[in-house]
Amino acid sequence: DAYTVMNEFASRNFIVVTTGCMAMDAGLYKDEEGLTVYEKYPDNFDGGCVANLGSCVANAHIHGAAIKVARIFAKRNIRANFEEIADYILNRVGACGLAWGAYSQKAASIATGVNRLGIPVVVGPHGSKYRRAFLGRPYNDEDWMVYDVRTGQRVRIEPAPQDLLVAAETIEEAIPLMAKLCFRPNDTTQGRSIKLTHYIDLSLKYLKRMPDDWHLFVRTEADLPLAKKEALLKELEDKFGWKIDWEKKKILEGPIRSYYAGFNPTNVERLFREGFMTL
Repeated sequence: DAYTVMNEFASRNFIVVTTGCMAMDAGLYKDEEGLTVYEKYPDNFDGGCVANLGSCVANAHIHGAAIKVARIFAKRNIRANFEEIADYILNRVGACGLAWGAYSQKAASIATGVNRLGIPVVVGPHGSKYRRAFLGRPYNDEDWMVYDVRTGQRVRIEPAPQDLLVAAETIEEAIPLMAKLCFRPNDTTQGRSIKLTHYIDLSLKYLKRMPDDWHLFVRTEADLPLAKKEALLKELEDKFGWKIDWEKKKILEGPIRSYYAGFNPTNVERLFREGFMTL
């Protein structure tokens, strides 16, 4: 299972990092050419690579990588500023964790640690024994209101990411779920199109059906996967009642919100009053 997940996402140009038991389990499996996942892919921190970081406690480097995104790309202050960094990661960094197999207390604490930073985690069926899950309610508008820093207005966003800690029964259920939990409100149209492509493809591959909620993540026609654009527009019109201008192939009505390139979401109200902490 560990090999299947890593191979699937690395082959789709995701950055894959692994530690501890799952890193060892993945290395035990060889493909038809006799290669392990570590021999098949480079070990860089880059798209299409698989990096084994070491023992379980090396997960701190994964936390650090997410924090550095906020520090390097947004110049955010990382000293005594956890709330703002977690808010940045939750709204912008398309990461998702997986804790599969026997779910120890150490694995539970690691999962909770990345949850605090705004990174969702999928756990195996053993995860339900801890009686804890952080599940979103996509049908409840009030749960998905964020502030747009540029305007100060509250905006209803798509459920992205929908859950923070969720259990999956099988690996076939977990893989499309991980792809789904990589959606973020601040995705560009190109990024959203790629994520939607993976979500739909993985659902068709492992669950043999289209996802029930893929339309929730469409903001504009540019978000749709290019190869399936016309078929998906037809489904949006027929199944979900959206209004489509077929001459221009544009969505006129239907999405939760429209796409705006300058959208700057935050869950922390003080940020648009006091501004961001930068160095």
